[in-house]
Amino acid sequence: MNPKKKTYELIVEQINLLCLEQNLQPGDRLPSERDLASLFGVSRNSIREALKDLERKEFIEIRQGGGSFLSTTKRDLLGNELRTHIDKAKAILIDEMLELRRAFEVEAAFLAAQRASPKNLEAIQNVLIQMANAKSDPEKGVQADLDFHLQVAYATKNQLLIDLMATLALRIEENIRETRKHRFTDSNRQQETLNEHQEIYDAIADKNSDLAKHLMSQHISRIRSELHSSS
Repeated sequence: MNPKKKTYELIVEQINLLCLEQNLQPGDRLPSERDLASLFGVSRNSIREALKDLERKEFIEIRQGGGSFLSTTKRDLLGNELRTHIDKAKAILIDEMLELRRAFEVEAAFLAAQRASPKNLEAIQNVLIQMANAKSDPEKGVQADLDFHLQVAYATKNQLLIDLMATLALRIEENIRETRKHRFTDSNRQQETLNEHQEIYDAIADKNSDLAKHLMSQHISRIRSELHSSS
């Protein structure tokens, strides 16, 4: 919830979501003020204010003594408004996760180049092979991409950094899944992304910590730049 928004504005969003979740059709009746107040844990006055706002936008019709009904003409606009809000929130979360990843994965590449054992290098190389073989399987590609970054973290020998990556693994996985969907709308980007990971591995294997750090920073910054240019 956005603390900068007024209570009724937050309730409007919740009512929009409720309409979509319950698949209400034009002309369908919304729950009563009392039920909405109980459902959202707010006062009936706040519910009335939210309903009046929806009525002003012609998303609903309030019938005296009869309740509130989904407008026969505005249901699609209501859904589009909510989906736009959700899409914007999702884009912000993706970008913030990339910021966080850049903060610790760049240093991970730097340390891995200094500390990676032959076993670590073999593990990273095996993941690159999996990534190359997953071109026709997007989900396997996501898992291989995630494993690459996890294996780089393991190579740092820094237990706190390894624990941090493990804790954030599910969020990183979702971040990779979403960014790969965006990047791979252009089929050429799949090979280019594989090349970026290969170059990071080569720098780590060559114990070139400055180059590994630069390439990891460039890799994540490029993803962010592509996302921003398309928004």
